Amino acid sequence: MSPPSPPIIDLFKYALALLLPAAYLASRYLRSTTPPALSTPASTEEKPVKSIMQAPRDDLAPPKDDPFTLAQLKEFDGSNPSKPIYVSIKGTIFDVSAKADVYGSGKSYNIFAGKDGSKGLGMSSLKVEHAVPDHSGLSDAERKVLDDWHAFFSKRYNVVGRVIDLPAVVNHEREASSEDPTPAANTSSDL
Repeated sequence: MSPPSPPIIDLFKYALALLLPAAYLASRYLRSTTPPALSTPASTEEKPVKSIMQAPRDDLAPPKDDPFTLAQLKEFDGSNPSKPIYVSIKGTIFDVSAKADVYGSGKSYNIFAGKDGSKGLGMSSLKVEHAVPDHSGLSDAERKVLDDWHAFFSKRYNVVGRVIDLPAVVNHEREASSEDPTPAANTSSDL
């Protein structure tokens, strides 16, 4: 003899208990994977979020090789609105004045303005103590991140010069890499 079948209400409770969490998780997943471009703003007064990320430019000026000391570079930190804003990565100086809204005085990435902050970029750190040129202690993964940042800036900002008084460790590393006969890997990552 078979046991009596549960009443229809019990079946409904079990189904509901299983379907509600599944429906909730599915809706959370679908909302999190919807690209921002497809979502509509809640009100017409919302402004789009600004980002430092931008498409590569094809109108960059030919790179300059003007020499700068680290002390001279400090003059281009965004504190004087009449001067351009410069950021150096691995000794290459980029004019980031077009993005004063993020590199200017008091802005989120100003810690890199007017200096070579290679170590901080490689570490993906916004700590002031990491925004220094000596990146010799970075891991291989962090060196790749630093190289990706250099490639990113090279495609978007004019090169205006080079730092001539980098720490000896960094200069030695730079010379060693220029003697390497193997071509550098293509770092076309758009961070």
